[in-house]
Formats: sequence, C-alpha cells, structure tokens
Amino acid sequence: MNYYEALNFIEKKLSLGIMPGLSRIKKLLDKMGNPQNELKIIHIAGTNGKGTVAGSIADALINQGCKVGLFTSPWVKDYREQIQINNEFISKSDFACYVSEYYENDCSEFEFLTAVMYKYFSDNKVDYAVIECGMGGKEDATNVEKSNLSVITSISLDHTDFLGNTVEEIAENKSGICRKNSDCIIYSDEFADIFRDKCKNLIISPQSDNLSLVNTVLSHLGYETQNALKKLPARQERKGNILLDGGHNLSAAKALEPIINNEVAVIGMMKDKDIEGYLSIIAPKCKRIIAVDVNNPRAVSKEKLASIANKYCNDVVVSNNAQGALKNNPTLICGSFYMIREIYNLI
Repeated sequence: MNYYEALNFIEKKLSLGIMPGLSRIKKLLDKMGNPQNELKIIHIAGTNGKGTVAGSIADALINQGCKVGLFTSPWVKDYREQIQINNEFISKSDFACYVSEYYENDCSEFEFLTAVMYKYFSDNKVDYAVIECGMGGKEDATNVEKSNLSVITSISLDHTDFLGNTVEEIAENKSGICRKNSDCIIYSDEFADIFRDKCKNLIISPQSDNLSLVNTVLSHLGYETQNALKKLPARQERKGNILLDGGHNLSAAKALEPIINNEVAVIGMMKDKDIEGYLSIIAPKCKRIIAVDVNNPRAVSKEKLASIANKYCNDVVVSNNAQGALKNNPTLICGSFYMIREIYNLI
C-alpha cells in the first residue's frame, strides 16, 4: 500500500461519521501494544483555542530541546499535518506503513488516525505527546491513556447533539480526560467545581486567555514561558487581502467580529453548529455573503445557510462550492475549517 492508497483507505472511513465511544480504538490500541501508555501526554480539551494552545505548548517545548509529538485536527493544508514530530509531518512512507499494518479494523477515520498517532509517537520515543481532543473529552478517541497532564481551554456551547445542551454539561464531558492520578490546568475558575474532584491537583490559569494558559502549563512542567502564541493556518490568518477563519461557534464569531467590517464573505458551515448565532454576529459586518456547499456529509446546504444569512445581510447569493466563490473577490472566508481546506492552497 503506497501513501495515496493509504490515504484513500482512511478517508473512505469518513462515511462512518462521528462514532462516540472507546471500545473500537481500545481494541486496536491493544493490538498495537497500547503505545499510549508509554507516552508522557499533555492532553488538551475545550471548545475554542485547543489547536493554538496545543501548537504553542509544542513549539515552546521543542525550542527548549524536547522531542515533541503534536496531534491536532482538522487539517487545512495537508492530511499529514495532524501528526507531527518537532514540526515535521509524518512521512508518506511511514503513514502508509502504519495504515497497511493495521488496516483491518472497524474504527472510524478519526479513531484510526488517533491510534496511528499514538503508535508513531511511541515508536519514535517522543519526550512529550501534545494531544488535542477531537470533540468533547469523555468519549473522544484520544481519551485512552492511563495518566496525563490535562489542559482545558475556554468552554462554550458547541456539538450540543453529542456533548450536552448547557455549558455545564459540556464542561462535564470535557472533564472526562482528567485522571485521578494526574494534574489538570484550566483556563479559568468558571467550572472549577466540575474539574476539581476528577484530578490529583487542579491548577487555574491566573488570567483567562490562551497565552496565560500555555505559560501556566510550561511553568508547571519546569520550562520557560513564552511571549506570544503560535500562529496556525485558518485561525484569523490573513493571506493577501483575504482573512481566513475556520472558527464555527458563537465564541469564535465574537472573537472575529471586532476585526471585520464591510466584508465580501464566503461562508460555509456544518449543520450541527449554531448557524443562527454565528451569522447573527458575522453577517451584519458583511456587505455581501456568498453561501457555499461544503464537501462534507455534515455540511448545511448553501440554500439553508443563505436563508438564515438573509436575516442579517441584504446581499446574499449562493455558489456551488468555495472554489467558484473565489471569483467574487472575497475579503473574508469563514465558518468551517473543512470549507477553507478546499481552497487554502488556491489562495
């Protein structure tokens, strides 16, 4: 199996959708020798900022001489960017080898990718594995290790179909990555009572922002703190005249709103997001919106997206895909990492 055959195999698993539960990945990891239990894991959950916090912690540790594995999702530029060691993507040959060896399984795409990541990091004997949860915490495929340093970013409503209808229920789900034998560092004291009884020691970041959280983690591990966060693709990223932001919930919209005005926006979203809430904040700052279909089974149709956007913007049109929408000379592309992925390398 070469790289492209391996990638095709694992991407076909996307049709299985989101499959909460840990039985499938635990079975596969057992076959692999449970590599996750050989790693020193920094496990990150939360609603917003997980990728930025994970990448910033990993970069800081790398700069201070550590060998660091980093697992984040979703990908934007290259599928392999989800699995990195010291900022180098897993090689195409290594990826193909792992998929070839363990392809006989009933895991979802994310579960299989997660298992490959743990095995790859273990085989390469990283000093730290910085792991971003895919969704939630309790039943997320990454939640399989015996011990960790758990890190919780800001929490707000998202994935309510799976995680709960209140922020308290969502916080409870995310606290599932905590271990009684391990410490937990949280973004603020807002949900401290939920996390306190689930870990050995609870540490609260002194300021409710991502840089403070990153530096609290680094200080706890005995490393130098940082002056800035790592910049990641499609997180308020500017490419020429276009601003890219894959944030997709109310908190992400509130963070984006102050820096936009009078935009020509290409917007695509997943149907399990708070589309109304997101557009009520972003659409009034747009002079024109091009609603697009996203190549993902979870995507909302461009027609439904446009009907909601029409409540908040007077000029809304539809386009079959984001690539075609680029002809409208947009200044903002937002609402979904999956949508931005389709056109990132064209911009």
